[in-house]
Amino acid sequence: MNVLIVYAHPEPSSLNGSLLDFIVKRFESTGHTVQVSDLYAMKWKPTLDADDFLNREPGVPFDAMRDSKRAYEAGQQTEDITREQEKLVWADAVVMQFPLYWYSMPAILKGWVERVYAYTFAYGIGEHSDKHWGDRFGEGKMAGKRAMLLVTAGGWKSHYSPRGVNGPMDDLLFPIQHGILYYPGFDVLPPFVAYKIGAGRVDADLYASLTESLEQRIDEFWTTKPIAFRPQNGGDYDIPALTLRPEIAPGQVGFAAHRSETTS
Repeated sequence: MNVLIVYAHPEPSSLNGSLLDFIVKRFESTGHTVQVSDLYAMKWKPTLDADDFLNREPGVPFDAMRDSKRAYEAGQQTEDITREQEKLVWADAVVMQFPLYWYSMPAILKGWVERVYAYTFAYGIGEHSDKHWGDRFGEGKMAGKRAMLLVTAGGWKSHYSPRGVNGPMDDLLFPIQHGILYYPGFDVLPPFVAYKIGAGRVDADLYASLTESLEQRIDEFWTTKPIAFRPQNGGDYDIPALTLRPEIAPGQVGFAAHRSETTS
């Protein structure tokens, strides 16, 4: 299988850098082919703007959707965007690895998504009717591929528990897992989260525990049950309102309502 790791950490000698080396070697040792997009090392441009598109009409105001669609379909995107799209098409699986910065992914990784997920590449595809509202949330160009987040967090696991001060980790990661990965069709595996990670906190015992758990997750990557997000066009949602039907998860609201079951 082909594995793409999209990696966002500025320091190669960090714990994240060590974990990246570990997972690359583990995937390769089990027969898989790996590519790494090391965004900081690549000096990835994080801002989506008019300079990304080579065929813009002179004097016409910049429109991210319209311009990305035209450039993608005409093969007139900048080379860095095209290269990352080709990696996504090549990959059978994607791992996004990053430290949790201010309750989300680092800006450079968000910028990767904004620039690479062009209109008609990752979104804006498929029939839009009263029965089917685009190929997304379980359908789309990435359908049949797997994805997983590998996240390091400075706080304790209890800080991210259902009653923890930071809010549940599942809620913090929902916009990424559901809105960035599931949206274009990935089967999203439960995240691997390393808690209580900070300066001077990773001793040999903790590192050994992390790599042992991560090794197991990699070895089970292709058999792990994905998070049971509800497919948009599978009958659970009214179309085109895109709200859950009254009989689906009655009385339940929020992120959890969009999962058909709890994945451990």
